[in-house]
Amino acid sequence: MANHSGVTVEVDLRSHENNLAHRTREIDRERLIVRRGQPFSITVQCSESLTKHYLALVLHLGMRDQVVIKVQNERGAGDKWWFSQLGAQGEMLLTLHSPADAPIGQYRLVVLMMSLDGRILEKTKHHKFYLLFNPWCKDDAVYLSDESLLQEYIMNEDGIIYMGTWDYINSMPWNFGQFEDYVMDICFAMLDNSSAALNNSQMDIEHRYDPAYISRMITAMVNSNDDRGVLAGRWEEPYADGVAPYRWTGSVPILRQWSKAGARKVKYGQCWVFAGVACTVLRCLGIPTRLITNFSSAHDVDGNLSIDVLLNEKLESFGGAGRRDSSWNFHCWVESWMRRDDLPKGYDGWQVLDPTPQELSDGVFCCGPCPVKAIKEGNLGVKYDAPFVFAEVNADIIHWVVQRDGQRRQMRVDQNSVGRNISTKSVYGDYREDVTLHYKHPEGSKKEREVYERAGRRVTQPTNGVAEPGQLQLSIKHPKPVFGSDFDVIIEVKNVGGQDTHAQLTMLSKAVTYNSVHRGECQRRTTNITVPAHNAHREVLRLHYDEYVACVSEHHLIKVIAFIQAAGENDPILTMATIPLTMPEVHVQVPGKLVVGEEATAYMSFTNPLPVPLKGGVFTVEGAGLLSATEIRLLGDVAPGQKASVKLSFAPMRTGVRKLLVDFDSDRLRDVKGVATVVVRKIYKINTFM
Repeated sequence: MANHSGVTVEVDLRSHENNLAHRTREIDRERLIVRRGQPFSITVQCSESLTKHYLALVLHLGMRDQVVIKVQNERGAGDKWWFSQLGAQGEMLLTLHSPADAPIGQYRLVVLMMSLDGRILEKTKHHKFYLLFNPWCKDDAVYLSDESLLQEYIMNEDGIIYMGTWDYINSMPWNFGQFEDYVMDICFAMLDNSSAALNNSQMDIEHRYDPAYISRMITAMVNSNDDRGVLAGRWEEPYADGVAPYRWTGSVPILRQWSKAGARKVKYGQCWVFAGVACTVLRCLGIPTRLITNFSSAHDVDGNLSIDVLLNEKLESFGGAGRRDSSWNFHCWVESWMRRDDLPKGYDGWQVLDPTPQELSDGVFCCGPCPVKAIKEGNLGVKYDAPFVFAEVNADIIHWVVQRDGQRRQMRVDQNSVGRNISTKSVYGDYREDVTLHYKHPEGSKKEREVYERAGRRVTQPTNGVAEPGQLQLSIKHPKPVFGSDFDVIIEVKNVGGQDTHAQLTMLSKAVTYNSVHRGECQRRTTNITVPAHNAHREVLRLHYDEYVACVSEHHLIKVIAFIQAAGENDPILTMATIPLTMPEVHVQVPGKLVVGEEATAYMSFTNPLPVPLKGGVFTVEGAGLLSATEIRLLGDVAPGQKASVKLSFAPMRTGVRKLLVDFDSDRLRDVKGVATVVVRKIYKINTFM
């Protein structure tokens, strides 16, 4: 680049070499993307010798150059940018060193040719590069020492989300796709569109060194409740003006749609979708992150560490519309690994971050980061949002019947059902790792009682649907039914006393969503029974597809409630069970060896298990490094028992172990998933010599 002095300076950012060394080559090979606290080198060619001149470097950060950094030409204390230089073969090799706590973002580098008396002889154009967190750097606040953990929590673009109920856990593959084209740019656009950045960009840029600050901003920006966030939440049909939450199989289409629409919210998400998108963004920015599922998760609106479930005398949900306590079959959030320099010692490590909009935190719909260690020890004064997270895994559930005169009658106290089988994908394969003991001491232990006292949770006498010895005991037994089939639920009443007992038994089945919203009653029956002493009585509820299909939600859950009142007894017994209806799978095959850039074909098939035809069938296929989300619509209906088959050709874009994810949806059957694992290899050219 020339000016009036006749001096030219050319810069090569050496993106290929630097990105390989900084483990960012999967993001981009052409643009320079580096991690803080780790040196990177550029080359500079000058038209004149540096014996009469010297080089200076200036960095600009922020869309309006809110931060300008003069790079020192000698080593400092480690908290400043500096560079060293080495001349070789007519060019200068400049090695830049960034502090391990430098703000992340898009930087613009300017190289200056200076005269010995300090005049600028030449100034290059702005050379853009990107700086990310560095969990491989010991001085970075997100440093994680175990390479196998980093390969999973930073580098793995595929994940598994656990769903269902605590006793019937199922899994769904998810494409995080954090290294897909332009995902990194969208992640930085999310930060730039945050309320903090729009209100005070200078302050925001200066705080982007802090993973606690960044991760909190991301939990706010993944939902769109009070800012220009990515996803709008909706927990009941219809979803006609957007995409139903169960149809998503990955984060990338959501992020791209938000970006393409000019930072307008994407419709719709539920907890696992919010968590999946947050995991993508945080991994992309360089913060080790994993997706967590908490089964039997409490949503404590009033902060009293108990979930009050109100039923009327017909055992119907009571309380009307509006915000109230609830217990979800499962709830997803993410954990990110970081050092908490803003807290006293002892709270480093995994931090809970929940992007699902539930409660306000400092006036914003966000949650965390909250140290998992603080939750386990009941230290609820630790920021951020510890009381809410503690309740999610520890709250009591108290069932009340609201009588006609408005009086409440306590029916059941359950202290042990919230926060069960807390799960994440294992580092060592596609199976579940239970992390419940990271959040809670063993049930019934002395340490658990100490934590409850510290947290201010009252200790009440549990009932859990089982009466004292000498009275009746009530339980519900059920199979693992397939959606579309008829099945039986057995309600068993045991009399462990010495006399025959006369009682009235009410049995109710209803469709619910995964977050406990009532969708409709399927069946109800009340009968008078006599239970002989030291014996049991069983009633069978036969649930027919034709009955439950009319009201079942997209989550395919049936809740059965049993209520018994013994003659002459004051205290009735209430128990309940949530039954997940098993979904079929899409079978996915990708035969042959896959090579980058060469056409491959995926074959997908699905058999209709329902007694009715399916209309409007559509397969959605995507995979990180394989292909962007693609729809294949079926022509015509799929009859009962009929097999629908489609094929799709694609050319893999990146090497490595990859997953092809498939979703099938139709008018009567939705959220049917399938996955195939493939290995993509490089093209090997064979040289022949004559």
